Amino acid sequence: MKIVSSARLKDESKAQLLADFPDIDFSFRYGMKEVGEEVQDCEVLLTYGEDLTDEHIKEAKQLKWIMVLAAGLEKMPHEAICERNIIVTNVRGIHAVPMGEYTLNMMLQMAKQTKTFIKNEGSANWERSVPVFELNGLTVGILGAGAIGQEVARLCQAFGMRTLGMNSSGNDAPFIEHMHTEDTVDALLRQSDFVVNVLPLTTKTASFMDEEKFASMKKGAYFINIGRGKTVDENALIQALDAGQVAGAGLDVFEEEPLDANHPFWKHENVTITPHISGLSSKYQRRAMEIFKKNLIGYLNGRNETLTNRIDLTKGY
Repeated sequence: MKIVSSARLKDESKAQLLADFPDIDFSFRYGMKEVGEEVQDCEVLLTYGEDLTDEHIKEAKQLKWIMVLAAGLEKMPHEAICERNIIVTNVRGIHAVPMGEYTLNMMLQMAKQTKTFIKNEGSANWERSVPVFELNGLTVGILGAGAIGQEVARLCQAFGMRTLGMNSSGNDAPFIEHMHTEDTVDALLRQSDFVVNVLPLTTKTASFMDEEKFASMKKGAYFINIGRGKTVDENALIQALDAGQVAGAGLDVFEEEPLDANHPFWKHENVTITPHISGLSSKYQRRAMEIFKKNLIGYLNGRNETLTNRIDLTKGY
């Protein structure tokens, strides 16, 4: 069996795979361009998915399983993969800890006016009348209450917050006190002091947070986006910020990345921007490799139906 990685793996990750699976032919490359003709005889492909094309799938005659070392799948050649019935798995869930911490950091920054105090520090301005508030007793609404959303909810509960969630099924989830579906999401928006968007990008979630949704939010609430940029209508968000409907926004993802230097978000005093880093962690690849190795053992033993994070590409997640 040949396994090709187009993802840049750390030396320690490569060494561990070679030690744990000595009978497998591994090829470690960086990017599909470097993989080149090796795609033709690989059975398993490790990739971040962003540079995988229809042509690669067509050439990969032996390909049976794609392990995506990321959670997002929107750039994958879905139709070509589905036509071949190729198994796809990803590393959904490994982002929960860093993205949960990022979200609480953003919420605390807003509640405690961190940006204002850093600015005042720079000008030696001893100003004690800056209005700050507590998270305790407030309500957070989480759009996309999967593994990441549940970790956000767990941390919010530790701060004494009420937790609401939205998912596609409406089924209960850990740390979510009341679950909504898209049909009842307006009730979530009306009650939430913070709205945290963790939605994946699908045909159903594109521009999910639009002018109507922002208008439904509790006036003066805060919005945080750690999901996908294109699930938010950015013009509608700017209008909501300018009107005071939304008090502030913490944005890690955008419709187009990198964010254009002339985008109005950069100069908006009530917006905090980070460059799509909420899921980054020094432990990222180790966690991803743990999922891959567990799945590889299952794959070698013919247990394909039980692989962790097996993806239904017709749904996009």
